[in-house]
Amino acid sequence: MRVLALSEITAEMVDLVGGKAAGLGALLRQGERVPQGFCVTTEAHREGVLPRAEIVEAYRRLGPGPVAVRSSATAEDLPDASFAGQQDTFLDVEGVTELLTAIEKCWDSLHSPRAVAYRDAHDIDQTNVRMAVVVQRMVDPAVAGVLFTANPVTGRRTEMMVDAAPGPGTTVVDGAAVVDHYVLDGTAPADPGCLSTAQLGELRATGDRIQEHFGSPQDVEWAIDRQGTLWLLQSRPITTLFPLAPATDKPLPRVYLEFGHVQGMLQPVTPMGMSSLRSLIAAMLASFGIRVDIVDIGGRLYGDLSDLARDGSTRKRLVKLMAVDFGPRAQEVMRHVLADPRFAPVKGVRQRRPGADAASLRTAGRALAGIVRTLVRPDQARQRMFDAIERLRLGSAGPDGPATAAERLRFVRDQEAPESVDEIVWPIVTGMLSAALPAQLLKGVADENEIHTVLGGMPYNVTIEMDLALWRLAQGADQHRRLLLDTAPEELAARYLDGTLPEIGLAAFLRRYGHRGAAEVDLGVPRWDEDPAPVFAAIANYLRVTDPQQAPDRRFERAAATAEATLGELVVRARRRRPVRGTIAGFLLRRARSLAGLREAGKFAGLYRLREMRRQLLLVGAELSGAGLLERPDDIMFLTLDEVHDAVQQGTDHRTTVTARRTAHARELRRRSVPVALLSDGTEIETVLPAGPAPDGTLRGVGAAAGRASGPARVVHDPATAHIEPGEILVAATTDPGWTPLFLTAAALVTETGAVMAHGPTVAREYGIPAVICVPGATRRISTGQIVTVDAGAGTVTIH
Repeated sequence: MRVLALSEITAEMVDLVGGKAAGLGALLRQGERVPQGFCVTTEAHREGVLPRAEIVEAYRRLGPGPVAVRSSATAEDLPDASFAGQQDTFLDVEGVTELLTAIEKCWDSLHSPRAVAYRDAHDIDQTNVRMAVVVQRMVDPAVAGVLFTANPVTGRRTEMMVDAAPGPGTTVVDGAAVVDHYVLDGTAPADPGCLSTAQLGELRATGDRIQEHFGSPQDVEWAIDRQGTLWLLQSRPITTLFPLAPATDKPLPRVYLEFGHVQGMLQPVTPMGMSSLRSLIAAMLASFGIRVDIVDIGGRLYGDLSDLARDGSTRKRLVKLMAVDFGPRAQEVMRHVLADPRFAPVKGVRQRRPGADAASLRTAGRALAGIVRTLVRPDQARQRMFDAIERLRLGSAGPDGPATAAERLRFVRDQEAPESVDEIVWPIVTGMLSAALPAQLLKGVADENEIHTVLGGMPYNVTIEMDLALWRLAQGADQHRRLLLDTAPEELAARYLDGTLPEIGLAAFLRRYGHRGAAEVDLGVPRWDEDPAPVFAAIANYLRVTDPQQAPDRRFERAAATAEATLGELVVRARRRRPVRGTIAGFLLRRARSLAGLREAGKFAGLYRLREMRRQLLLVGAELSGAGLLERPDDIMFLTLDEVHDAVQQGTDHRTTVTARRTAHARELRRRSVPVALLSDGTEIETVLPAGPAPDGTLRGVGAAAGRASGPARVVHDPATAHIEPGEILVAATTDPGWTPLFLTAAALVTETGAVMAHGPTVAREYGIPAVICVPGATRRISTGQIVTVDAGAGTVTIH
C-alpha cells in the first residue's frame, strides 16, 4: 500500500504511515475534527519511487485548494522523541507539480543534518527509519496554536497550557511571533487575548478527550477557522514530562524527594537494583528511627516524605536533617513544601508502631555510646571499623562450588537487608558530625572557605586511596604509554580480559577495587572487574598529566599540609575570640581530620555484598537463558526477585517483560534532568520556586570545596569514556566514587546536585580543587570548551 486515506489509518500502522499519520488516523476514528487528507506510505519511500498516479488520484479526491505536505517518519511523534521541527513541512502547496516536489523534499529531509543528529541523540537506529508523508487540506485559521494537556513547564497534570496567536499555527510552533499564553487551571484568565472563554473551554474539553483516548498527556496542534470551527492538526505525546509517582489511596497530596543523588547517581536503576536498594535504604533509615516509603518514579529512588512533613514534631527538624546528605536544593524545596497549606500538620498522621518508642530509645543509646566512644579513642574506633569491614568482605562469599539456581536465589534474598554494623556506622556518623558542627560554632570567626580548606587532604578515605593507587599504576605503566593512550578503553578492556594485554599491575588493583564502578549501588551495573574499560579511560587521563606539580599525590599532600596549617591558625584565632566555642570547634575539627575520611568506607564494605549478589544472579541468569526463559544472562537484572523465583520454580518465560523494561530503561538513560522533588500531581517543585537574581553569564550554586579556578569546561555524562585534559573544569549532573579518578586531572568540579558532605565534594576537598554544587541545569547551560570560572567562595560559576 503506497497511498492511504487518513480515514483508513489505524494506530497500529506506525511502521507503514509513521507517527504523525497514525496519530491523525486515531483522532479521526475517535470522531475528532481533522482536515481530510491522505498518506504516501513508507512502502513508497522504501521503493524510492513516487507512486505518481496514486498520489494524483488521491489529490483529485481531496478537491481544489491548497494543501499542507508534512513529514511522518516512523521515528516521529513517539513517546520519547517528538522530532518537533526536525523534518520538513510545506504549506499552501497547489498543483500536482508542487505537490510531488514537496513530497520528495520531505523524503530528503529524513537525512538532513539536524534530523540525523536528533536520532543519534535519542539512540534511534538510522538504518531502519523510514519516511511517510501526510497531505492534508489546509485550514484557513483565524487563530491557531498548541495545547498541552499537562503543564510542560512544571509537570503538573491537573493543568493544561495553551499558546495561541492570530493566523496560522506556524507562528506559534516556529517561535516567529508573540503569542498569548494561557494556563488552564479552572480559573478565568485575567486577559482573554486572542481566545474567548468559550474557545478555551472547548480546548480544555478536547484535551481531556484526547488524553483519555491516548492514555498519556498530549501535545496538540490546533486551528480555529474563520467560521469558529476547531480543527485538530496533530497530536503526539509530551516527551519531556517526568513520570508520575505510583497512585496511592491517600486523599492528601504527596511529596517525594529524590534519594539517588545521595549516592551520586541520577541514571535510572535497573529493576533488580531497585529491589535491593529500596530494602537497603528503608533498613538504613529505620536504624535511625525514621520510616520512609521508597518509591520507584521513572526508575529513580524517591522517598515519600509526606507523613514526615505533616507530623507536628518531625517537620520542625526536617530541613536541618537534610543538610548533610541532600544539600541546599533539597532543603529549599522542603521549605517551600512546609509553607504549603496542603502540607500543614495533621494530628496522628504518623502511626507509631508498637514498641517504636523503646526502639528509638535503644537506637539513641547506641548512637550516644558509639559517638562518645569514637570521640574519646578515634584510632581504636577506626581500627575496629577496618576489622568489621574485613569480616564483611570475608562473609560476603556466596555458595561455594556447584549450587542450584534456587540455592543461589536463596542466598541473594538473605543478603537483601543486612543488619547495621555499629563498628562501621558510628565512626562514620561521628566524623560527619565533627565536620559539620564547627561551621555553626565558628560563625563570625571563620568563613566556609576556611572550614572547607581544613577538611581537605583528609586521610583514611578509601576512595582517595583507590585513586592514588590507580595513579601509581599509571606511573608504572609509562613504558606502555602509547598503547594506553592510543587504544580505545573498550579494546584495552577486551584485551585484558582475554589475556593479551601486557602486564601493568591491573590485576592487583582489581583484586582490591574491582567491586567498584560508576552507579555501583545498582546491582544491574557491571563492576570494574567485569568491565575495566572505565579504569583504562582513567589511566589514559592520568598519563596526560605532564606537570609534576599537578601530580595527584602532590596535590593531595599540598591539600593536607594547607589543611593542617589552616587548622592551627584557625584554632588560635577562635580560642582568642571565643574561648569555649573555639576550644570545642578545634577539638571537633581535629577529630574530623581523623574520622571524616571514613565516610566512604561503609559503602565500600557494602559493595562486597552487592558484587557477590550480582555474581550469583548472573549465574542464575545464565541457567535461565540456557533454558530459553531469557535471551542472555544479564536480562535477569530487568526482573524482580519474585519474577526470578517464578522463572526458577515454574519455568515462567519473562523475555517479553525484559524487552519492554530494557526499552524503558534506555529511554530514561537519555534523560538529562531529574527533579529534586515531585508532588503527586507531577509538579516538579523547583519549577515553582521564585528564581533568585544572578549576574549575566553567572550560574549560582553552593561552594563545597574551597578555591577558585578558571579553565575550559568539560561536560561529562558518562565517566567510563570521559577524556579530561589537565586543567579542565569537570561539569556533571552528579558524581559518585566511580567518577573520582577524573578529579585527579580536573581543575575544578561543578555539579547539578549534591551536598557539602557528599562523595564528590568530599573528594574534591581531598585534592584541593574547588567545587560548586547544586547548580541547576549546569550540564545544559555550559558547553564543553567554554571558558568558565568556578568560585567556591561566592558559590558561582561564570561563563566567559
